[in-house]
Amino acid sequence: MLTISDLSKSYGPQTLFEDVSVQVGRGDRIGLVGPNGAGKSTLFSLILQTESPDAGAITLERNATVGHLPQETAPAGEETVLELAIAITPEIAELQKQLKAAEAGHAVDLHDNIHARYEALGGYQLEPRATQILAGLSFREKDFHRPLREMSGGWVMRAHLARLLVQAPDLLMLDEPTNHLDLETLQWFQEYLRQYPGSILLISHDRAFLNQLTGNIWELRRGKLIRYRGNYDDYLAQRAAGEVQQLAAYKNQQREIGRLMEFADRFRAKASKASQAQSKLKQVERMEKIEAPDDAVRKIKFHFPQPQRSGLKVITLKGIHHAYGQNTVYSGVDFQAERGQRIVLVGPNGAGKSTLLKILAGVIHPQHGVRELGHNTRAGYYSQYRVDMLQPSRTVLEEALDTPERMTEESIRTLLGAFLFRGDDVFKNVSVLSGGEKSRLALVKLLLQPPNLLLMDEPTTHLDMASIDALVAALRQYTGTLVFISHDVYFIREISNHVVRVDSGRLAHYPGGYQYYLDKTAAASPESGAAPVAGSASPNPPAKSARKEQKRIEAEQRQALSAGRKAQRALVAKLEAEILQLETRQKELTADLENPAIYQLPGKARDINLEWSANSARLEQLSREWEQAAGHALAAEQAAAPFGNP
Repeated sequence: MLTISDLSKSYGPQTLFEDVSVQVGRGDRIGLVGPNGAGKSTLFSLILQTESPDAGAITLERNATVGHLPQETAPAGEETVLELAIAITPEIAELQKQLKAAEAGHAVDLHDNIHARYEALGGYQLEPRATQILAGLSFREKDFHRPLREMSGGWVMRAHLARLLVQAPDLLMLDEPTNHLDLETLQWFQEYLRQYPGSILLISHDRAFLNQLTGNIWELRRGKLIRYRGNYDDYLAQRAAGEVQQLAAYKNQQREIGRLMEFADRFRAKASKASQAQSKLKQVERMEKIEAPDDAVRKIKFHFPQPQRSGLKVITLKGIHHAYGQNTVYSGVDFQAERGQRIVLVGPNGAGKSTLLKILAGVIHPQHGVRELGHNTRAGYYSQYRVDMLQPSRTVLEEALDTPERMTEESIRTLLGAFLFRGDDVFKNVSVLSGGEKSRLALVKLLLQPPNLLLMDEPTTHLDMASIDALVAALRQYTGTLVFISHDVYFIREISNHVVRVDSGRLAHYPGGYQYYLDKTAAASPESGAAPVAGSASPNPPAKSARKEQKRIEAEQRQALSAGRKAQRALVAKLEAEILQLETRQKELTADLENPAIYQLPGKARDINLEWSANSARLEQLSREWEQAAGHALAAEQAAAPFGNP
């Protein structure tokens, strides 16, 4: 459907890519990945013909339609949300304006003509489809007829996304489409795209999203586009195997070059050997040099100061009541977080997750109720407002160095590099940074002086995958208590050990990781009559009945936790043993690949590479299973502590 031939693009001395030739077929699901600045959005611009290539051609199949969702905020005008969703062509959009003007002016004849044309184009048939998609994207029915200019940037992007889905182009091009979606809307959107009949070309830093949707990965790296079959996890395994092979070949070539150069250096001065020495030098010059594997995407390791230890009860909310005008968000809600918990707040859009986080942070003061910080607790809130705390006149490095905990410049530059401030970027003034760059710098400063209660609202926004990995590594080291909101399923799975669902003014606690939450909510179907687990709160429950119900639930929890802890411990031990065995074998295979003698045996290197690749994929899977099992085991231990279990 789309053919790209010998495409090249440069900006001044910087070559983004050259001689790129790929195809998008009917029904393909392709993820476009690569570090920030590699040229992903530029490639989109070339396909959309908003920019011109330096060389090469892009050919679209005749009559094929293309739809694009940009990463940045899309325009918002006087049209309503529903009008935009239906305006899938310029003519339909223009007819909508004429219909509105004709109705206002009572021009009946003109109105009838416009109506007939609008109906002929299928405009009225689009409305049911549009309302269904808008509802899936969490728009309320009362918002369908609101002017788009009244909506926030995130809702404007959702409305434009709805228009694209109503349009249903043959090729759907999405640039970071999950940035403006909450977790539950993301799940709906993901399932919708799984059933989408057209082709999808997708830029995303959400690896769980890529894993669910893509069957091919295109990676832009070092000016080349490399294709991989499979989803994002498959790409990681294939790339790792390829890097091992490339490293072995690189080392072998470097040894050969070293041997030839040593001969040339030793004998070039001897008349009898001078011609042979010159021949060796020419042999080195003629070699097609093998590049060393790119280290830029390897995980960056760093250490940062840890907060002072808090008491067991870190923060408590009692009888919280909060409303915005006539809209009551919480009435009589209780909440408590304990030391070491990593709580993710989930729930539908507008349920009050951000409000709860702001109450916990002390940013919002509830109308009624008590917020109590535990012994020795210091709270820190990460949201976009933190960028206002940066000093515009300072450089990035100066701002990062300004922390009470003194760290070496090398350590701080390593951390800055993990969050995309590399090389001369650290000498940029804060005043010239983009909003995303300022957010990343604020995140670095927070990690350099972390409080023992960390409250974070969508911390992975503006981060690429390497930076998300760096943040995950940092938060795994973190010894304090974390409460956060995120729509990044990978990040949630990696970090959380406790889930709180926020819905209709109630809180339901799930003492385990994200998979535990999914399993429990799937089991609690409406037909079963299952009630929310301990920790849910309803407005003004009868006190005696509530206490009795609470005791019953706690007794059930004690039994479940006691039975489950042993099984979790056994599973963790089993996975650790298998991982150790595979890692030992991987070291043996890597050593074999670095042995030049292996390459003299026909087919031997290929067999070793295949085994290495299979082992690598299995290790990746086992590591995910271990982290999930370990998270469940830790959550079970922490959940058992209040009940006095050993």
